[in-house]
Amino acid sequence: MDTLMASSSATAAILYRPPVLPLRSSNSLFYIGSAFTRKPLFGNHGAERKLIHSFQHSSSPSSSSSVKVQIKCGVTEINESQFSEVVLKSDRPVLVEFIAGWCGPCRLIAPAIESIAQEYEEKLLVVKIDHDSNPKLIQEYKVYGLPALILFKDGQEIPESRREGAITKAKLKEYIDALLKSGKS
Repeated sequence: MDTLMASSSATAAILYRPPVLPLRSSNSLFYIGSAFTRKPLFGNHGAERKLIHSFQHSSSPSSSSSVKVQIKCGVTEINESQFSEVVLKSDRPVLVEFIAGWCGPCRLIAPAIESIAQEYEEKLLVVKIDHDSNPKLIQEYKVYGLPALILFKDGQEIPESRREGAITKAKLKEYIDALLKSGKS
């Protein structure tokens, strides 16, 4: 426990500085801060999201310090109006993940998808599409189960690339590697 002593003319007080929690993911929102203040970080600025959050902790009642944290995420959330430009006109393969906020398996595989997006950054673009906000895409691509993964190349869905349900990171890597090596993508 990190404590600081502050003294005044009459009494001495022990101020508790809560520990900074590690960066973690929950439903694609990122949290950082103290045990008493957890604030979501989110943003979508064009083709990539940059998440920035400032938090403060006070070492004495009159002074404070700020720390800025900047995170680049490999997965961009897009909608129906952006789909054609981002996915169908992409010059590299695009892995599309259909998700929903209420979907437990979607939240379960989110860290694996983020990791894959960063690891395959040069070979593959990874985007996610919210099921509830994009009904035309759901109907057009006949997405029946969530999470659903579909790989696109040259504006077309790669045959046999569709996968639904939760998947481990190791199986996800096998799935992507097989598609990339098969020459189909």
